Amino acid sequence: MDWLVALCVLILVVLIWPGTKYFGTVSQPDSLLQGLGISQQPKKDKPGRSASDREGSDAVPAAGERARTVALICKPSALAKYLLKHCRSFGNYSPCVGWTWRASGFLQSVFEACWPYGSPVQFVRDNLQLSDDGLVALDWAVPSHHKRRRTSSHSTSPVLLIIPNSFGKITRNVLKLCETALSHGYLPAVFNRRSHNGTPLTTLKLQQFGDPADLREVVRYIRYQQPAGRLYAVSESTGSGLLLSYLGECGSSSYMTAAVCLSPVFRCQSWFEKGLCWPLQWALVLYQKICLSRYKTVLGETIQTDVLFSSSSLCGLEESLFCQTATSGAWVAYWERNEPLRDVDEVAIPVLSVCARDDPIRGDTQSTIPLELFETNPHFFLLLTERGGHCGFSTQCDRGAVKASLLEFFRATTDFFATEERAKQLAARRRGLGGGPGSRVFRHRSVSTCKRMPACSHNIHAIYNWQRSYTR
Repeated sequence: MDWLVALCVLILVVLIWPGTKYFGTVSQPDSLLQGLGISQQPKKDKPGRSASDREGSDAVPAAGERARTVALICKPSALAKYLLKHCRSFGNYSPCVGWTWRASGFLQSVFEACWPYGSPVQFVRDNLQLSDDGLVALDWAVPSHHKRRRTSSHSTSPVLLIIPNSFGKITRNVLKLCETALSHGYLPAVFNRRSHNGTPLTTLKLQQFGDPADLREVVRYIRYQQPAGRLYAVSESTGSGLLLSYLGECGSSSYMTAAVCLSPVFRCQSWFEKGLCWPLQWALVLYQKICLSRYKTVLGETIQTDVLFSSSSLCGLEESLFCQTATSGAWVAYWERNEPLRDVDEVAIPVLSVCARDDPIRGDTQSTIPLELFETNPHFFLLLTERGGHCGFSTQCDRGAVKASLLEFFRATTDFFATEERAKQLAARRRGLGGGPGSRVFRHRSVSTCKRMPACSHNIHAIYNWQRSYTR
């Protein structure tokens, strides 16, 4: 009966929602350029405003203006200017409008999460035993014609670590991202937490929402297996909480060059406590109970399974799993350890977040997206679209413009810091050849000391000169 009611509600939404909310919507041809701060009609400058101030303010839609399709919100910096110039796909997102179900953020989200996708990509699994004997899995994506062979450890191809949502659901979005990454020369690897996606549960410990201990060991394994390739990361939905926690705890020793969060949930404690609308809440709770029911007997040794499986909310499930003492103090202490933004000031690599204003999972934009973080922290960039739902982002032609933007972001940030490093080395040579006592010392030094830095160092500061122009 529950399934029948849910199906009726879904059919009703499919028939009514697009027409009532999007009927008569027209496209906005110049809104892309305006949102990215490249307005076709330049505004008159107010006295005392610098060029960087104008660029930063143009990135945020002003009150009373026509809604923009996409906007890049960030602190003005040298890297931000470089991204605006070289990431042209940021302005290629043209959402579906008019009488179509793809114009609904809710339906886009449901479609991406539930509808099957016939991906040509195959996976080769590595089961990794952790320091406490727990198991996690890495699924390496390979083209179908490779006959499920693993890539050589001597490959110099960049590695793309993909972190799915915290429920372990492998969505269409993850599969399409693997397919796109393979076509651009990346080595995609999907991270599966303990008990997720067929990974055996060998300990009584499940991974907490924002505990990066398991991910830290996985990243070290990837660096060992692919020492010659750069490492990038993409997370989707609630999986972004784990990625942001990892980047905050590890800081400049994260091994990663850049990261992207697709439809992230930032304020997770509030998100759990507030809850979702009942159809989404019911579906997510049911899915998580089905996954956990396989381990009901063994989990009964450490938690109260009757309380767990009688919970009707995501908040109740999380509290039953990880807060053994059902007190408000235990719940608050849990999120002090797991809130994704707890160490956000320690993040030392560029992070792009892609969000939609009509995201039905995350909620209202103003209260759920920390806009002040993107306006003040030079490491964080927000690509905010008018439509797209939760990990949906269906376009007029539906050719994966958002996924292309992620890879273009990786390429642009890598090129920017490579250019900065070459400029730094050139300046060092000029100082050494400038005459005086310093030049005599330079002639007796090995030339290799000014040529290149190690390709994959434990410390990101040994790869790039972050302090030179990244934040100016």
